[in-house]
Amino acid sequence: MHRDIYGEALNQFHRNGELSHPLLLHSTYGDIEEMPVEVFFRTEEDFPELELIALSLCDGTVLDVGAGVGSHALYLQEKGFETTALEISASACNIMRERGVLHIAQHSFWDYSEGKYDTLLFLMNGIGLAGDLEGFRRLLHHAKTLLTDRGQLLFDSSDISYLYEEYRITRPEYYFGEIGYQYEFQGQKGAPFKWLYMDQATLIRIAHEENWVVQVLYEDDNDQYLVRMEPRK
Repeated sequence: MHRDIYGEALNQFHRNGELSHPLLLHSTYGDIEEMPVEVFFRTEEDFPELELIALSLCDGTVLDVGAGVGSHALYLQEKGFETTALEISASACNIMRERGVLHIAQHSFWDYSEGKYDTLLFLMNGIGLAGDLEGFRRLLHHAKTLLTDRGQLLFDSSDISYLYEEYRITRPEYYFGEIGYQYEFQGQKGAPFKWLYMDQATLIRIAHEENWVVQVLYEDDNDQYLVRMEPRK
């Protein structure tokens, strides 16, 4: 069993308002980034425009997938939405409880099957949990089992082609948006995991093949874009 390194850093920040050591993120393109943990604790005034638009489009009952410490769930709850915060990290779930999130499900998205929702929300590139393009197809299949008849998916992703130019890295044999990561905190490393970033053309092609309607609603200056999808009737 790997330690929940991400959860340990969140917990320390929640308790002390700062970290004793930076939370580091190792990646397969050779970079080590320092994760700004305070970003997970943002409030409404710190949400970027893309997230505010996504939150304004939420409808009916909402499942906030990969809810972290509940920033978006708290916002929606205050707006009167019946929101369930789905999060695999036990530490993050405890923090959400302390922050006042009412409905928390400590589960992996892949084996979650409680109820049907009008909106599945994956923010901060939450759709990345698909890991790879095949995983994205699986995610769409599973999402259909969690949606009501009028249900929608709302998520953001980004085209990371620029990384390959910026870092002068050779493009891999597999799809370039599949990145491997590993958290490190206080000298301890967590389990390696894969995260998916999709360019719009690839996303739209797969969504159409899997019989979903796609709308790209917003793009920012950093190649991030917001998508709304629903199963084709």
